[in-house]
Amino acid sequence: MNIRVGFGYDVHPLGDNRELWLGGIKLEFDKGCVGHSDADVLLHAICDALLGAANLRDIGFHFPNTNPKYKGADSKLLLKEVVDLLLQKGYKIGNIDATLSLEAPKINPHITSIQTILAPILNVTVDDISIKATTNEKLGYVGRGEGVNAYAVALIYK
Repeated sequence: MNIRVGFGYDVHPLGDNRELWLGGIKLEFDKGCVGHSDADVLLHAICDALLGAANLRDIGFHFPNTNPKYKGADSKLLLKEVVDLLLQKGYKIGNIDATLSLEAPKINPHITSIQTILAPILNVTVDDISIKATTNEKLGYVGRGEGVNAYAVALIYK
């Protein structure tokens, strides 16, 4: 069995008059992540972890922010394309472990919904998707509520 691990990281600033999409769900909040697509920082980190594990470069290579096709794109569709790329190379996803870093809103009430949405896209069970959240203890741009970070690790195999 060929087992590989990948790491993903993404960051987006928070801005006014934007929807906040995290983990494929829209959260009610007074700010949203700013980016070319829907700026779902969690899904972008997961995409990068999967792409890295399969040695398929990164999300910016596959979905460049210079391409108008991806303007406002639903990151769930980007994740599905990444999963399809892995399947073409013969890989299956073992598990995902991801962490969001933001001061607000609270993510814990939404974790089950995020897992439920992502499981069929990733072709795994909800038990194969670990989503965690932490604050930055009021330090730095995350602590000041100016941005959101996401980290992800993915295990793939064939």
